[in-house]
Amino acid sequence: MSEAERGPGEIGVVLVDDDALVRVGLVMMMGGAPDIRVLAEAGDGGAVLELVERHSPDVVLMDIRMPTVDGLTATERLRALPDPPEVLVLTTFDADEHVLRALRAGASGFLLKDTPPAEIVESVRQVARGMSVLSPAVTRRLVARAGAADRGERAEQARQLLAALNSRELEVAVAVGEGRSNADIAAALFLSVPTVKTHMSSILTKLGLNNRVQVALLVHDAHLLDGSL
Repeated sequence: MSEAERGPGEIGVVLVDDDALVRVGLVMMMGGAPDIRVLAEAGDGGAVLELVERHSPDVVLMDIRMPTVDGLTATERLRALPDPPEVLVLTTFDADEHVLRALRAGASGFLLKDTPPAEIVESVRQVARGMSVLSPAVTRRLVARAGAADRGERAEQARQLLAALNSRELEVAVAVGEGRSNADIAAALFLSVPTVKTHMSSILTKLGLNNRVQVALLVHDAHLLDGSL
Protein backbone atom coordinates (compact mmCIF):
# COMPACT_ATOMS: atom_id res chain seq x y z
CA MET A 1 0.00 0.00 0.00
CA SER A 2 1.42 3.41 -0.89
CA GLU A 3 1.08 6.90 0.48
CA ALA A 4 -0.82 7.90 -2.68
CA GLU A 5 -3.69 5.64 -1.65
CA ARG A 6 -4.47 7.68 1.43
CA GLY A 7 -7.68 9.63 0.99
CA PRO A 8 -8.15 13.33 1.88
CA GLY A 9 -8.29 13.78 5.64
CA GLU A 10 -7.44 10.17 6.40
CA ILE A 11 -5.07 9.39 9.27
CA GLY A 12 -2.16 7.31 7.97
CA VAL A 13 -0.96 4.53 10.27
CA VAL A 14 2.01 2.16 10.25
CA LEU A 15 1.76 -0.99 12.40
CA VAL A 16 4.86 -2.55 13.97
CA ASP A 17 4.50 -5.82 15.91
CA ASP A 18 6.35 -9.11 15.71
CA ASP A 19 3.12 -11.08 16.19
CA ALA A 20 1.42 -11.49 12.81
CA LEU A 21 -1.93 -12.25 14.47
CA VAL A 22 -1.78 -8.98 16.41
CA ARG A 23 -1.09 -7.11 13.18
CA VAL A 24 -4.02 -8.81 11.46
CA GLY A 25 -6.29 -7.82 14.32
CA LEU A 26 -5.07 -4.22 14.22
CA VAL A 27 -5.56 -4.01 10.46
CA MET A 28 -9.16 -5.21 10.91
CA MET A 29 -9.75 -2.64 13.67
CA MET A 30 -8.34 0.22 11.63
CA GLY A 31 -10.14 -0.99 8.51
CA GLY A 32 -13.49 -0.41 10.15
CA ALA A 33 -12.76 3.30 10.66
CA PRO A 34 -13.54 5.49 7.64
CA ASP A 35 -10.98 8.12 8.63
CA ILE A 36 -7.99 5.81 9.22
CA ARG A 37 -5.81 4.06 6.63
CA VAL A 38 -3.14 1.46 7.42
CA LEU A 39 -0.29 2.36 5.07
CA ALA A 40 2.16 -0.41 5.96
CA GLU A 41 3.11 -2.96 8.61
CA ALA A 42 6.32 -4.55 9.87
CA GLY A 43 7.35 -7.34 12.21
CA ASP A 44 10.37 -5.59 13.73
CA GLY A 45 11.45 -2.12 14.79
CA GLY A 46 14.37 -2.20 12.40
CA ALA A 47 12.04 -1.62 9.45
CA VAL A 48 10.30 1.43 10.91
CA LEU A 49 12.51 4.23 9.58
CA GLU A 50 12.27 3.01 6.00
CA LEU A 51 8.49 2.62 6.21
CA VAL A 52 8.05 6.06 7.74
CA GLU A 53 10.23 7.69 5.09
CA ARG A 54 8.28 5.90 2.35
CA HIS A 55 4.72 6.44 3.66
CA SER A 56 4.87 9.52 5.94
CA PRO A 57 2.31 8.19 8.45
CA ASP A 58 0.65 10.35 11.08
CA VAL A 59 0.81 7.61 13.72
CA VAL A 60 2.97 4.53 14.34
CA LEU A 61 1.49 1.78 16.52
CA MET A 62 4.61 0.24 18.03
CA ASP A 63 5.04 -3.01 19.94
CA ILE A 64 7.46 -2.46 22.83
CA ARG A 65 9.01 -5.96 22.88
CA MET A 66 10.44 -7.26 19.60
CA PRO A 67 13.36 -9.65 19.09
CA THR A 68 15.76 -7.64 16.90
CA VAL A 69 15.06 -3.91 17.30
CA ASP A 70 12.63 -3.25 20.13
CA GLY A 71 10.01 -0.53 20.28
CA LEU A 72 12.06 1.64 22.61
CA THR A 73 14.99 1.87 20.20
CA ALA A 74 12.66 2.34 17.24
CA THR A 75 10.78 5.13 19.04
CA GLU A 76 14.02 6.95 19.83
CA ARG A 77 15.06 6.71 16.19
CA LEU A 78 11.70 8.00 14.97
CA ARG A 79 11.55 10.91 17.38
CA ALA A 80 14.99 12.03 16.20
CA LEU A 81 13.59 12.66 12.70
CA PRO A 82 12.96 16.28 11.63
CA ASP A 83 9.20 15.72 11.31
CA PRO A 84 8.44 12.50 13.19
CA PRO A 85 5.07 10.74 13.35
CA GLU A 86 3.30 10.30 16.65
CA VAL A 87 4.06 6.99 18.37
CA LEU A 88 1.59 4.88 20.34
CA VAL A 89 3.28 2.07 22.24
CA LEU A 90 1.60 -1.34 22.39
CA THR A 91 2.32 -3.51 25.41
CA THR A 92 1.00 -6.35 27.51
CA PHE A 93 2.31 -4.73 30.72
CA ASP A 94 0.86 -1.46 32.01
CA ALA A 95 3.76 -0.65 34.37
CA ASP A 96 6.76 -1.70 32.33
CA GLU A 97 9.97 0.34 32.65
CA HIS A 98 10.44 0.00 28.88
CA VAL A 99 7.13 1.83 28.43
CA LEU A 100 8.33 4.62 30.71
CA ARG A 101 11.54 4.96 28.69
CA ALA A 102 9.54 5.06 25.45
CA LEU A 103 7.36 7.84 26.86
CA ARG A 104 10.44 9.79 27.93
CA ALA A 105 11.76 9.34 24.38
CA GLY A 106 8.67 11.04 23.00
CA ALA A 107 5.91 8.44 22.56
CA SER A 108 2.47 10.04 22.89
CA GLY A 109 1.11 7.30 25.11
CA PHE A 110 0.59 3.59 25.30
CA LEU A 111 -2.14 1.00 24.87
CA LEU A 112 -2.52 -2.42 26.38
CA LYS A 113 -2.99 -5.05 23.70
CA ASP A 114 -6.28 -6.12 25.26
CA THR A 115 -7.72 -2.58 24.97
CA PRO A 116 -11.19 -2.69 23.33
CA PRO A 117 -10.99 -2.05 19.56
CA ALA A 118 -13.08 1.13 19.68
CA GLU A 119 -10.71 2.62 22.26
CA ILE A 120 -7.65 1.76 20.16
CA VAL A 121 -9.18 3.46 17.13
CA GLU A 122 -10.11 6.55 19.16
CA SER A 123 -6.62 6.66 20.67
CA VAL A 124 -5.12 6.76 17.18
CA ARG A 125 -7.37 9.71 16.38
CA GLN A 126 -6.36 11.49 19.58
CA VAL A 127 -2.60 11.25 19.05
CA ALA A 128 -3.02 12.24 15.40
CA ARG A 129 -4.57 15.46 16.75
CA GLY A 130 -1.58 16.02 19.01
CA MET A 131 -3.19 14.73 22.19
CA SER A 132 -1.77 12.20 24.64
CA VAL A 133 -3.10 8.79 25.64
CA LEU A 134 -2.05 8.42 29.24
CA SER A 135 -3.99 8.89 32.46
CA PRO A 136 -2.52 10.63 35.53
CA ALA A 137 -2.91 7.42 37.55
CA VAL A 138 -0.88 5.46 35.02
CA THR A 139 1.75 8.21 34.94
CA ARG A 140 2.17 8.00 38.71
CA ARG A 141 2.48 4.20 38.59
CA LEU A 142 5.05 4.33 35.82
CA VAL A 143 7.14 7.01 37.52
CA ALA A 144 7.01 5.04 40.76
CA ARG A 145 8.79 2.20 38.96
CA ALA A 146 11.83 4.36 38.24
CA GLY A 147 14.84 3.11 40.19
CA ALA A 148 15.10 4.56 43.68
CA ALA A 149 18.86 5.05 43.22
CA ASP A 150 18.45 7.64 40.46
CA ARG A 151 15.22 9.22 41.71
CA GLY A 152 16.92 12.02 43.64
CA GLU A 153 19.23 12.84 40.74
CA ARG A 154 16.32 12.75 38.28
CA ALA A 155 14.29 15.07 40.52
CA GLU A 156 17.12 17.60 40.64
CA GLN A 157 17.57 17.46 36.87
CA ALA A 158 13.82 17.94 36.38
CA ARG A 159 13.75 20.96 38.68
CA GLN A 160 16.69 22.51 36.84
CA LEU A 161 14.88 22.10 33.51
CA LEU A 162 11.63 23.50 34.86
CA ALA A 163 13.48 26.54 36.20
CA ALA A 164 13.58 27.78 32.60
CA LEU A 165 9.81 28.38 32.73
CA ASN A 166 8.18 31.56 33.97
CA SER A 167 5.61 31.34 36.77
CA ARG A 168 2.58 31.06 34.47
CA GLU A 169 4.22 28.42 32.30
CA LEU A 170 5.09 26.44 35.42
CA GLU A 171 1.44 26.58 36.52
CA VAL A 172 0.40 25.24 33.14
CA ALA A 173 3.05 22.51 33.27
CA VAL A 174 1.89 21.37 36.71
CA ALA A 175 -1.71 21.30 35.45
CA VAL A 176 -0.57 19.08 32.57
CA GLY A 177 1.04 16.80 35.14
CA GLU A 178 -2.33 16.60 36.86
CA GLY A 179 -3.84 15.31 33.62
CA ARG A 180 -5.87 18.42 32.84
CA SER A 181 -6.96 19.26 29.30
CA ASN A 182 -6.33 22.69 27.77
CA ALA A 183 -9.95 23.62 28.49
CA ASP A 184 -9.62 22.56 32.14
CA ILE A 185 -6.36 24.47 32.50
CA ALA A 186 -7.93 27.57 30.96
CA ALA A 187 -10.84 27.43 33.41
CA ALA A 188 -8.62 26.82 36.45
CA LEU A 189 -6.15 29.60 35.61
CA PHE A 190 -8.69 32.06 34.17
CA LEU A 191 -7.08 31.99 30.73
CA SER A 192 -8.39 31.48 27.23
CA VAL A 193 -7.76 28.15 25.53
CA PRO A 194 -5.62 29.82 22.81
CA THR A 195 -3.49 31.37 25.57
CA VAL A 196 -3.01 27.97 27.18
CA LYS A 197 -1.97 26.57 23.80
CA THR A 198 0.55 29.40 23.44
CA HIS A 199 1.97 28.62 26.88
CA MET A 200 2.16 24.91 25.99
CA SER A 201 4.07 25.68 22.81
CA SER A 202 6.51 27.84 24.78
CA ILE A 203 6.90 25.13 27.46
CA LEU A 204 7.75 22.46 24.89
CA THR A 205 10.23 24.76 23.16
CA LYS A 206 11.99 25.84 26.35
CA LEU A 207 12.21 22.29 27.69
CA GLY A 208 13.16 20.71 24.36
CA LEU A 209 10.28 18.24 24.60
CA ASN A 210 7.90 16.81 22.03
CA ASN A 211 4.57 16.38 23.80
CA ARG A 212 2.44 16.70 26.93
CA VAL A 213 3.37 13.25 28.21
CA GLN A 214 7.00 14.29 28.56
CA VAL A 215 5.94 17.46 30.37
CA ALA A 216 3.79 15.41 32.76
CA LEU A 217 6.66 13.02 33.46
CA LEU A 218 9.03 15.91 34.12
CA VAL A 219 6.58 17.45 36.60
CA HIS A 220 6.24 14.10 38.36
CA ASP A 221 10.02 13.66 38.40
CA ALA A 222 10.37 17.08 40.07
CA HIS A 223 7.92 16.04 42.83
CA LEU A 224 5.69 19.02 42.10
CA LEU A 225 2.46 17.06 42.63
CA ASP A 226 1.28 15.99 46.06
CA GLY A 227 1.61 12.25 46.28
CA SER A 228 2.98 11.94 42.76
CA LEU A 229 5.61 9.46 43.87
